[in-house]
Amino acid sequence: MEPRQITGVYGEVSGLPAPVSAHVREEQLQEPRIYTVTAEWSQSELVRCSRLRYLQEFTLISESNTHKSIRTVLPPGPCVSVSGELLSGFSPIRGLRAVIRETSGHQLLEIWNCHGLRKCLNLTALNKHGRVYDDAQFGCLSWSACENKLLYVAERSKNASAETQDGGHAWRKDRSLYCEDWGEALTNRSEPAICVVDLEIGTASVLEGVPPDVSPGQALWAPGSQAVFFIGWYHEPFRLGLKFCSNRRSALFKIDLCGHCERLSGENLSVSNPRLSPDGSTLIYLQGAVFGPHNQCLSLQQLDLESGETSTLLDVVSRPQAGEFAGMYEALPSCCWSADSQRVMFSSACRNWKGLFLVDRRSKIVTSLSDNLSDSSSQLYGSWKLLTVQRDLMVVCCSSPNTPPTLRVGFVPRAGEAVSWQTLQEPLMTFDFNWKVLDVTLPSDEENANYPGLDFGAVLVKPSRPLGETRTPLVVFIHGGPHSQFPAEWNSTTAGLAKLGFAVLMVNYRGSTGFGQHSILSLIGQIGSQDVKDVQRAVLTALERDPNLDPDRLAAIGGSHGGFLACHLLGVTPVLGFTTRTTRYPLLRPWLLCYRSHPSHMPPRSNTNTKIPCDNLNETTRSDSYKAALIRKSSLDPSRAHNAD
Repeated sequence: MEPRQITGVYGEVSGLPAPVSAHVREEQLQEPRIYTVTAEWSQSELVRCSRLRYLQEFTLISESNTHKSIRTVLPPGPCVSVSGELLSGFSPIRGLRAVIRETSGHQLLEIWNCHGLRKCLNLTALNKHGRVYDDAQFGCLSWSACENKLLYVAERSKNASAETQDGGHAWRKDRSLYCEDWGEALTNRSEPAICVVDLEIGTASVLEGVPPDVSPGQALWAPGSQAVFFIGWYHEPFRLGLKFCSNRRSALFKIDLCGHCERLSGENLSVSNPRLSPDGSTLIYLQGAVFGPHNQCLSLQQLDLESGETSTLLDVVSRPQAGEFAGMYEALPSCCWSADSQRVMFSSACRNWKGLFLVDRRSKIVTSLSDNLSDSSSQLYGSWKLLTVQRDLMVVCCSSPNTPPTLRVGFVPRAGEAVSWQTLQEPLMTFDFNWKVLDVTLPSDEENANYPGLDFGAVLVKPSRPLGETRTPLVVFIHGGPHSQFPAEWNSTTAGLAKLGFAVLMVNYRGSTGFGQHSILSLIGQIGSQDVKDVQRAVLTALERDPNLDPDRLAAIGGSHGGFLACHLLGVTPVLGFTTRTTRYPLLRPWLLCYRSHPSHMPPRSNTNTKIPCDNLNETTRSDSYKAALIRKSSLDPSRAHNAD
């Protein structure tokens, strides 16, 4: 198999676009009702080794009699690049679009309407704060109800405050002093501040009064726009990595424009994702335990803003039964409420799937809005990701291992009714892969004594027409986390390997999200043992159920904790006979390790141990070059007969 063929396949599958956000605007007409869906897409561009973003508009005409189904979808508008935009958001009434853009080292705030650019402010030149945050942990861009003010989070200016008597802010004047940050992918986030722009007078200011021991983020206006809700992450005992850890101690706060601040949630909790109902009566947010597993099953809390009482809308699910809702594990989209403020929509991991769900505040009953998530043979999509719900129109991104991301819409259903889904944008291509979900049961000697009776699963993807007459080699793909998930969704790495003739087994070992809190807790204290055994058990299950898989040609790949597990498999699974392993960012040392061996050489199992420094190499380059090298040289190559070394 030639390198050009391999890199060509990788470029084909990795360059397919995916929708990442959406906004719905309704035209103010009596008959018919016209909706405009503006979707933002992300697409990899390998020539520049970058990721591009663009907008595309879709016009929908609803049925005149019900207004709850789509009659016509007009051809989409042209794609408009938005690369260089850090944040953007539409105003709730007039549909103004606010954009924070990076240009020549300056950050600009632009306000656009139907006639073009209305206002532009140079936030850097105003010198009221540092760089604006555009990450998913702290970042936000919120319009006030009057549409004259904007809210966002930025780094506090290091020269903005005077030194306190105890020297608490001395580091702002002495650059030689160490400044803590918020960890991986947030290394330039240290002291965030809530900022307000007054569009009428063209000024920016920092909202003072936030407790000094917390870092604020995820801010949004309270009803009336005279106060702000925000999440504050505590600095003590010290700032910890936040991006991949939903268990950091935090609280929900409310601060008015005069600087009076109060805590609204309980102590010693981890909270996130505050979302205000359309009628302004209720604020919902996610809540979890502090520390423990990095990612875990969360509860959904609701705060009655009139009474100040907080109640649980959805509790943590310890051990879901087959076919039942498995709990909340993922962030809420910025707009997730129905128009009547009585129902909340969200996506979440559910065993080996990602499902779309609705919870009714009155009954607290959870309803699945996606296809049957228990039978891969009866549905097209294995993943349903909610992008937005506005004016009761849901916009979702659907995909499966052989179907790239697809944009679909449907109205929030009445009780007992099904959603009538309409596809807005079919993927550029689909792939002739076979895929199925495997449920894996454990023998008694592999049970966890503290959490017996648990099972787990995996997603098996195979080329429909294997290359040559030999059986199909199997690549075992192990996710990181460890508390994350491989849903039955589009994955460019899996698709590329399947297109090259490999079968791919994506394993959701015990401790993965989507199987309940007990499954997550079962891995604590068992890392390197239970998860390794689960991967072995998944491989044996796949080989037993599919005789076309080649047990003599097995490979393991993974990144981070997945790389850690792939390296563990190197020494503890001689019976399986792995012939190739590739790890990316394994939790061992800062090297990319590529192992190649053959069962006849074991032990030891690493006759070739190549160490390649990762410095100054971006992820795209590593994935492209090293995957091609491994496939080309490995005995796994589906285009070659399997011969012993």
